[in-house]
Amino acid sequence: MGPDVTEHTHIAVILPCLNEEMAIAATVQAFRAALPDAMIVVYDNGSEDRTVELAERAGALVASEPRRGKGNVVRRAFADLDADIFVIADGDGTYDVREAGRMVHLLETHGLDMVTARREHSDPRAYRRGHIAGNRLFSRFVSSLFGTGIGDVFSGYRVLSRRFVKSFPAMAEGFEIEAEMSIHALQLRMPIAEHAVAYSRRGEGSRSKLHTLHDGLRILRHVVRLNRLHRPRLFFGLLGTLVVAASLAIGIPVVLTYLEIGQVPRFPSAILAASLSLLGALLWLLGFVLESTSQLSLEMKRLRYLEQRAPARVRQPHSTVRSLAAR
Repeated sequence: MGPDVTEHTHIAVILPCLNEEMAIAATVQAFRAALPDAMIVVYDNGSEDRTVELAERAGALVASEPRRGKGNVVRRAFADLDADIFVIADGDGTYDVREAGRMVHLLETHGLDMVTARREHSDPRAYRRGHIAGNRLFSRFVSSLFGTGIGDVFSGYRVLSRRFVKSFPAMAEGFEIEAEMSIHALQLRMPIAEHAVAYSRRGEGSRSKLHTLHDGLRILRHVVRLNRLHRPRLFFGLLGTLVVAASLAIGIPVVLTYLEIGQVPRFPSAILAASLSLLGALLWLLGFVLESTSQLSLEMKRLRYLEQRAPARVRQPHSTVRSLAAR
């Protein structure tokens, strides 16, 4: 594990890292300048370069999570750390860390549970077209399933309240953790906001760990899984409707033949159509039954959420953050 990072603090900055020796020191120093009183913890995910050494030299605490995947790192960090406000960002230097003070100020003064950095870029090398299109597509997909409010579902730069973090189940293992955080906030109808942040390309020698096709399919599979778990009536209802539609496509010609000649010459088709109709009805019923279980799970998460301290809406914002946000 490394150092003890369980002490309660006002602001904890979490930086998941894997082989980020080119940018981690500058990222830590930038966060130290933006949030001087914050505890900065670099979570190493099995780096084989000098990430750990340079992070410690820059003044960060270093913890480790041996299981590969950003989701595993976030889950470990959220369990280890205790703070009023959590700031999570990538350690690759692509996000404008100078906006951290304003994002924390926004969360505190408006009593929010999540402030997401909405990425804006001017360099086409910073954000590939395929990633932009994929982000927009997934954002619309998530919005259609769980509600609107987040335009950049996959942003890795967020400020979170304690009650968000301590009620978040964190089931994902990889980069799909960002989509899961977005869905958690939308599902519990938390007060959230977005803040525009400049997004730049990685420095020379730094390489992205995101594989567009592989991780895109993995994220899609995870979102569909969350839809099955949290919206079972919609998921199984749609599946049941497709099965019933197939049964009608097979069964209608059989019925028309019977009306025409008074016989059923294609018994296999008739049996298949009837079986599919029964299966479709069972899927609809399953969706309604699981909806009750899902609702109970949602209520338990909501109760867990309400057990935590709310963002101090009436409390004076942290003096350092307030002065930074006023600049």
